[in-house]
Amino acid sequence: MSREIAVVGSPEFTTGFRLAGVRRCENVPDDQKPDDLDGAVERVLDDDSVGIVVMHDDDTDHLSRRVRERVETSIEPVVVTLGATGAGGLRDQIKRAIGIDLMNEENDTDT
Repeated sequence: MSREIAVVGSPEFTTGFRLAGVRRCENVPDDQKPDDLDGAVERVLDDDSVGIVVMHDDDTDHLSRRVRERVETSIEPVVVTLGATGAGGLRDQIKRAIGIDLMNEENDTDT
């Protein structure tokens, strides 16, 4: 079964993804994030047709503790946050999604 990508965030954040062909976008204007972001995120996490959820890293600050924990531990769908500084955040997300650390030098078979 093929799954789709969902993007959650401000209209400015989701527009580029929509132009690139992503059909599932949950627009939450910045001034409505404290009230509406939790619901938007939960809708896409509960949707069986979604395989990847994309959010801006700063938006996780607006989530309740319960929803933030759900985002951080979700395996299906995997949640990818963009805009984090440094590679550590992306490294952790990849490790959580596939179960191994691709950047770990012990996994390097060329040596």
